[in-house]
Amino acid sequence: MNITRKSLSQAVDKNILSSSQAEELFQFLKAESQGQPQFRFNHVLYYLGGLIAIGAMTLFMNLGWESLDGAGIVLISLVYAAIGLKLTHVFSSKSLSIPAGICATFVVCLTPLAMYGLQQWLGVWPDETVYREYHRYIKWHWIYMELGTLAVGVIVAWKYKYPFLVMPIAVTLWYMTMDITVMIAGGDLSWELRKLVSLYTGLLMIGLAFWVDIRSRDTADYAFWIYIFGALVFWSGLSFRDSDSEISNFVYFCINLVMIGVGTLLARRVFAVFGALGVCGYLSYLAYDVFTDSWLFPVALTIIGLGIVYLAVLWQKHEQAITQKSRAWLPIALRELLESRSL
Repeated sequence: MNITRKSLSQAVDKNILSSSQAEELFQFLKAESQGQPQFRFNHVLYYLGGLIAIGAMTLFMNLGWESLDGAGIVLISLVYAAIGLKLTHVFSSKSLSIPAGICATFVVCLTPLAMYGLQQWLGVWPDETVYREYHRYIKWHWIYMELGTLAVGVIVAWKYKYPFLVMPIAVTLWYMTMDITVMIAGGDLSWELRKLVSLYTGLLMIGLAFWVDIRSRDTADYAFWIYIFGALVFWSGLSFRDSDSEISNFVYFCINLVMIGVGTLLARRVFAVFGALGVCGYLSYLAYDVFTDSWLFPVALTIIGLGIVYLAVLWQKHEQAITQKSRAWLPIALRELLESRSL
């Protein structure tokens, strides 16, 4: 729901609000939304600059840093971290929560580099792999970098409590499951095992996100990034698995429908987006492989599509009554979460 000054003016014209009440409400809502991520120019600049800085020290790290010894890498990482913490403190003191959260996240993302440099410095790095491969390959010895990142991430998140800080924690948990599986398997992961690990890791992350969502329903949205990576990992593992029967393909279709429903229920668009992609993929499979020569298939899809539109009309007409009756059966915590997300 996007409440604008124009909509408040229309409420004044219909004698729902007075002019002074509309102005006070607008200023209140404007102040409340300052710390929430939105598609505004300054917010875009915040995240663009922050992600470039984070990417420079993670995804886009080149081999030039390998010319430094381990002590040099640790020293520069600490200097960057000190700058990041200083900026976090400055922005936080000025109630600029978005840039403060980005700078705090930058500090957490420096941790793997610092841990890598420390192991190089101490002479305990086990092979010839370099830091830039951290985000590309699965290795058992990344585990120390991941444990350090989790420790720093939890401490910084506890200190500053910005939702964006959950992002590097979620990514690290994803990486860690792969590396731990390599340790248990005693070697490289097969492609099938990777997909299976991703599937169950995604489910665990979604469960964790739901728990966080319930616990933080009255504060900030700490579950946002866990939901994103949980849905991404789960859907990827599900979609890339080999299916050898029509039943398994139909089950895949049904799971994606459930994801759309869950996304709608919890007001989490990420589930709806991935679910819609899965549904489209299944329908494409039917069109190109199963009913490739059938002229009735597009007709049937058209009827189904129009039927869904009519179902949406009926839902809109009876939404309030259905919602009230269905939520009466839910636990109080879940009911409060859904009510806080209602538009």
